This record gives sequence, C-alpha cells and structure tokens, in this order.
Amino acid sequence: MKLISRIVSRLSVALLILLAVWATMFHYIMVDEINDETDDSLEEYSEYIIMQALAGKELPSADNGTNNSYHIQEVTAEYAEQVSHVEYFDREIYIESMKETEPARVLRTIFRNADNRYYELNVMIPTFEKSDILATILWWSVSLYIILLLTIIALNAWVIYRSFRPLYALLNWLDGLTLGGEVPPLKNDTKVTEFRRLNEAMLLNTKRNNEMYEEQRSFIGNASHEMQTPIAICINRLEILANDPSLTEEQLGEVLKVMQTLDHLSRLNRTLLLLAKIESSQVTESSEIDVNKIVKNITADYSEVYSARGISVETTEEALLKFTMNESLASTLLSNLIKNAFVHSPERGIVNIHISSRYISISNTAEGDILDEKLIFRRFYQDNKKSGSMGLGLSLVESICRIYGMSIIYDFRNGLHRFTISLSKKPF
Repeated sequence: MKLISRIVSRLSVALLILLAVWATMFHYIMVDEINDETDDSLEEYSEYIIMQALAGKELPSADNGTNNSYHIQEVTAEYAEQVSHVEYFDREIYIESMKETEPARVLRTIFRNADNRYYELNVMIPTFEKSDILATILWWSVSLYIILLLTIIALNAWVIYRSFRPLYALLNWLDGLTLGGEVPPLKNDTKVTEFRRLNEAMLLNTKRNNEMYEEQRSFIGNASHEMQTPIAICINRLEILANDPSLTEEQLGEVLKVMQTLDHLSRLNRTLLLLAKIESSQVTESSEIDVNKIVKNITADYSEVYSARGISVETTEEALLKFTMNESLASTLLSNLIKNAFVHSPERGIVNIHISSRYISISNTAEGDILDEKLIFRRFYQDNKKSGSMGLGLSLVESICRIYGMSIIYDFRNGLHRFTISLSKKPF
C-alpha cells in the first residue's frame, strides 16, 4: 500500500469515529437545550395557573387555542407525599383540536391551597418527534461525512504529493541505479531539511557501496587471474612427475588426487573470472544465437559422457528459439543447465528439454525433494554435494540471464526438477 493511501485511509477511519461521536453529542445537547427551553415555558405556565387557582380566580380554558394545555385534579395527602412535587417527562397526548396523538413535554406539579387540599397539575406542550430529529441528524451527519471525506482525500492527496515530491524523485533515482555502475547525479532540490539529509545520506551510501563492490569484484578477479598461472604450472609439473617410472602405484594415486584438486581449483578460478567479467559488463559482443543447435551439440556430448549411467534424453522442439547475446555466454548458460540436469539425475533417470519460440525448459528426474528457490541461485550453495560440483553453476546462469533481461525460474512437478529460461521477465 502506498504511503498516501495509508494516510488517507487512517484519516477516513478517524474522521468517521469523530463524526459519529460529534453527531451523538450534538443530538443529546440539542435535545437537552430544547427540553430546557420547553421546561421554562411549562414552569411559567404552571405558575400562572397555580396563582389563579390559589387566588380563586377563573382558570383559563384547558383548550385555549394555543399549544399549551393543562389538567388539574384534587389528590389525597398520601398520594402527594409519595410522588415528587415537580417532575418533567415526555409522553404521548391526544390533541382534541388536531384529532391525533402527538408527543408532548409534561410538567407535573403538586400544590396545596389554603384549606390544606392537595391538587395535581399537569401542564403539557406538544414537542418534536425525537426519532425524527435523530434521523435528520444522522442523515446530515452521513452527508457531511461523505463531503468531508472526499474533500479531505482530495486535499490530502494533493498536499502529500506536493510535500513528498522529493521522496518520489529520490525513489526514481534509486530505481535507475545499478550496482557497480556509474552513479548518476541526484537532481532533487528541496528546502525540507529531512529530505536534504536523506538525499545526502543516500548519495554517500550509494557511492560507498559502489566502491566496496568494485574493490570486492577487483579482488576476486585479480586473485583468480593471479592464481591461474601458478595452478597451471603446478598441474604441468605434476603431469611430468606422474610420468616418472620410479613412482610407486600409491604415490601415483596421490599425485593424481592432487591433480584433480588443482583442476577443480582451476575451473573454479575460470568461473569466478567469468562472473567478474559478466558483472562488470566486460562481455559486450552479441549476435543471434541458434539455441536449438547449441542444445543438440551439448546433449550429444553429455549423453556420451554419462552413457554409463543409462540417462535418457528427450528433446521436444516446438519452434526455433533464438537469443541475441554473446555466443560464449550462451554456450555457458545452456551447458551449465544441461550438465546440472545430468549430474543430479539418478541412474536410469530422464532429462527432458522443451524448446518453444519464447522459452526453453530443462527438467530432470529428482533424487530428493523440492529445492529452496531462494537459495539455489546463491554462489557456493549446494543442497546435495556432488563430486566436482563448485556451487557456482546456477549462480552463473542467473547472472547471465540478468544482464540480458531474461528470467530463470525453478519449479518442481511430477517428481522432476525444472529450470525454465524465458526471453522476458514476465511469467508465462
């Protein structure tokens, strides 16, 4: 979720709660204020009637053409002692002039005359329907909420976008960065102190990371290059020593083991050198590569090498597949995947190769369970240690695919490990 969406959604929820509380408080405050004004009118009217009754004057008509009406009756002393002498409440009353029942505010008063006789006076004023006013307040609150919400969303989106433009510019700049590549100038002028400090920190860290990456890449490349010559000399001298007739069979076996170790180290150095060249973009020559043809040559070679294990190869060619890339890297890419399938297949296993106009997939019989797709492309990662395996094959494949904008996808189905190379990074 984008930052602007998160801010607006939280503001919307907060505003909803705030308006709900406000509408509830407004309803009760308004009802209380209306009741208070109505009670004052009832009190004045009741005082007038009581004064008229105590003075022995003629009382006004109960239905005098106004909203006010009253009812007076004599009560016992016991009743007068049991009830409150002044009480306000709401009730439904029948209005004779309107021939209907309406809600009213009622004041009930107990008073006593000079003869110690008690009377109960009920003074009534028709009032509003509280359910109607509640519905009105609710409708207007919802309308107000919708209007405020839309206004706040639009206003906040505009304010946040304007305020966060330096952040968006920084993100766009980061998207254009390539580890080990040239650091482009950061054009992100802003007067906001936090953004200026963030720009400086990102620029400084990017340059520092590139320097560290370059030092690491140079070290690996230089170390591998410098080691290649001594390793070749050692292998050559061991070959000469192996031809010495004075060596015993046990000594010859030890020499051959050392030669195998040095050969493994030599191949490891060559692979590291190739990785260093790929990541520093030193491999630039590209041409249109016939993938079908390369696959045929590689499978023929490996079928002979691994024929003793009884591994069968099935190649399905739906169409002609061509990559535009360096020819040497194309051979390395396909050779690593096909060799990986042969090496990790059990005896009497199957290697399936499927070629279409958009992708090539290479699958092999699985010796174990599904591999961890988050780890298999890491350098020197080996799920099942195989003799002669350096743990760099899939890392090299992933690096080649990355620089040419292709995707390498691993999946496990029907007991087969499958690697698929697609011409685009989009899933198919």
